[in-house]
Amino acid sequence: MSAAESWSRVMALLRQYAPADHADLPGPATEKMLAAAEQRMGVSLPGDLRTWLLQNNLDLPEEAVDDEVACCGFDGFPDEGSFFLGIRAMERLYANRSRPGGFDPPDQPDHPFWRNEWIPFLSDQDGWMGKFVDARDGRVGRWFVGENTVTGEYESLALYFDSVAEKLTRIAEGSYPVCAVIEGRLVWT
Repeated sequence: MSAAESWSRVMALLRQYAPADHADLPGPATEKMLAAAEQRMGVSLPGDLRTWLLQNNLDLPEEAVDDEVACCGFDGFPDEGSFFLGIRAMERLYANRSRPGGFDPPDQPDHPFWRNEWIPFLSDQDGWMGKFVDARDGRVGRWFVGENTVTGEYESLALYFDSVAEKLTRIAEGSYPVCAVIEGRLVWT
C-alpha cells in the first residue's frame, strides 16, 4: 500500500469512529507551500511525506498556535501527548534540530542524535520526542532527547500509517485500553 492509500485508510477510520476529530482536521497543503518550505529548510521533502502533506496539512490555524511551546498540533491524534505536524510546525522543529555540519553531535557522524536529512512529522509539544522521515531513503525513525535515535523503525511512511490505522481499529473495537471514542472524539485515559 502507498502512503496515500494508508493515510486514506486512517482518515476513513477517523471519519467513521471519531467524526468530530476528523471534522477538525484542515485541508491539504499546496505545491507552492511545500516548495517554499523546502527552500527555507534547504532539503527536499521525500515523496511519501510530500504526498501526505498534499492530502492533509495538519497545521493549526495561526490564531491557535501557542508561541510558548516548541510544536503545536491537533491534540490527541494519533495518540496522547503527540501529534502530527503540519508544514509550518515541521519547519519550526526542523530549524531547531538542524545543524551547520549536517548532524548533531558533530563528532559522531555514524551515530548522531540528529541528521539534517531527517524531516520531523510527529512530535510532542516540547519537541523532545517524535518521529521523522529520512529524506535519503524514506524510512521512518524516532528520537527522544537523552536516548539513542532509532532509524528504520518503519520501512516507510505507509507502514507507519498502517500502524496508526490498526490502533484506530483497536480503539473502535474497544480493545485499546487507554483510549475510547466519546461523543465522536478520541479520549485518552
